[in-house]
Amino acid sequence: MIGKIAGRLEYRSADHVLIDVRGVGYIVYVSDRVMASLPRNGEAVALYTDLLVREDNLQLFGFTTLVEKEWHRLLMSVQGIGAKASLSILGTLGEDGVSRAIALGDWNAVAKAKGVGPKTAQKVILDLKDKAPGVMAMGGTVAEAYGDEVIEPAQAAPVKRAPAKKANPAQAETLSALANLGYGPGDAASAVAEAAGADPDADTSALIRATLKLLAPKG
Repeated sequence: MIGKIAGRLEYRSADHVLIDVRGVGYIVYVSDRVMASLPRNGEAVALYTDLLVREDNLQLFGFTTLVEKEWHRLLMSVQGIGAKASLSILGTLGEDGVSRAIALGDWNAVAKAKGVGPKTAQKVILDLKDKAPGVMAMGGTVAEAYGDEVIEPAQAAPVKRAPAKKANPAQAETLSALANLGYGPGDAASAVAEAAGADPDADTSALIRATLKLLAPKG
């Protein structure tokens, strides 16, 4: 399994790039969003990768974070979602948008991706809703792909490091607290996503209070 590619960006096409790693070129398929974030040709680059194995073909798909890679793997587990559709969803929404759409049950957001119809978008929500908390808990806690040393000769361009994201553990801690209180993962994730969207800087205590209000019986 090839889990990461680090080398020099040789060229880019509409949906893939070629990365040279010490003389060996790897074709890596990426979303529009990842493509737009890559450096210029000839510069150093690093991507987390997922290898798709078929009887007559091997394809590598590249991502800038482990969260994005995990969403790709989960999206492809949904019947009717292949690699192309998964990249389309990630390219349209980004990893945070996918997490929020699934947690809130917003299939309309998923359906905005090219090649994804309403029925398939609804199936994505239904199949992955209970899996959202685990991926959401990863958000903001993984190092960016550019944070590691790139395998390149000394004369190669230095690695461009993405700004480090400051981890905010409030969402993960709130999800854990709600689970301990007996709330289901789907309901908990929806409430946390809604509360965090209303107050992105809320600490754990404030977020727990806000989510409990949202989960309280109405009427």
